[in-house]
Amino acid sequence: MHRSPMSRRTLLASVPFAAAGGLLPHGALAQADYPNKPIRVFLPFAAGGIGDITFRLVTAKVSERTGMQFVIDNRPGAGGINSALAGKQASADGYTLVQIGNSYAISASLFKTLPYDLIKDFTAVSMLAQFDMLLATRASGPISSVDKLLAFDKANPGKLNFGAISSGSTQNLAAEMFKAMIGSEASVVPFKSSPELINAIQRGDVDVGFDYLAAFAPLLAARELKLIASAGEKRSSLTPETPTVVEGGVPGYVVTSWNGVAAPAGTPKEIVAKLNQEIDMVLKLPDVQEQFRQLGMEAAFSTPDGMSQRLQTDIGRWRGVISKLGLQQ
Repeated sequence: MHRSPMSRRTLLASVPFAAAGGLLPHGALAQADYPNKPIRVFLPFAAGGIGDITFRLVTAKVSERTGMQFVIDNRPGAGGINSALAGKQASADGYTLVQIGNSYAISASLFKTLPYDLIKDFTAVSMLAQFDMLLATRASGPISSVDKLLAFDKANPGKLNFGAISSGSTQNLAAEMFKAMIGSEASVVPFKSSPELINAIQRGDVDVGFDYLAAFAPLLAARELKLIASAGEKRSSLTPETPTVVEGGVPGYVVTSWNGVAAPAGTPKEIVAKLNQEIDMVLKLPDVQEQFRQLGMEAAFSTPDGMSQRLQTDIGRWRGVISKLGLQQ
């Protein structure tokens, strides 16, 4: 049946996804009602840990704001490989997210081969939180600052013991990097867990321990441990009275860990932008910032490009440390 030009214009105007230059492509049509099913989030942590709690807090808040539904899929072990591989193999449709952070940047340099490429196989969405490495010692010990540690090490070469959890962890590499940067002959003693490390510090088996605030907080409150430095670029708002390692006389020593959200490579930019915007709104909420602080971390939003740049910077930084120390596996 013949239609007049006016009726054809009326018909076009009634199509909800019409746009200048023609109809939107099928992908845009699919994104218009995003999300219309739960979004799966792969985490390399066991349920109940701080990393797990962080992601559940953020996704719960996004759900409250938008009605989006999230399913947390914990895949701990294998240095995060299980979680990352599951994310890589998922469809790039916006219904899969993966935790990514500085530990993955370390793995990219520590292992000669991995079943995924951190840069090529994932699209950054946003950082969530950051937390500085801390140096702690027993409260009654003689070392109360970085400069005193340096003086003791110089006067007693080979006598100091540094402690950190598992070889290849951020904590362990932070201790090794500190040792190398100050030219120390100290031993770096590995422990299976943070509680074991803390017990060793209390006994005096370890002079200085490298870990995060979440691990040290209970015994700091009980005045059984004391902080001698933080390893951020500037003093942390979580430990404002604790000077940085740089302030203590070790220029360039900065170790700040972080975690964030990524999606499989090829996830539509519009979906990444929507998720990024919602995360931004949630991380600005005072109650979320306070809960992060109680977990020993600071909320740290970023653009997708900002997270991607941070990831590449960290890969380069840790590659240099790992290569210099001969730790590649």
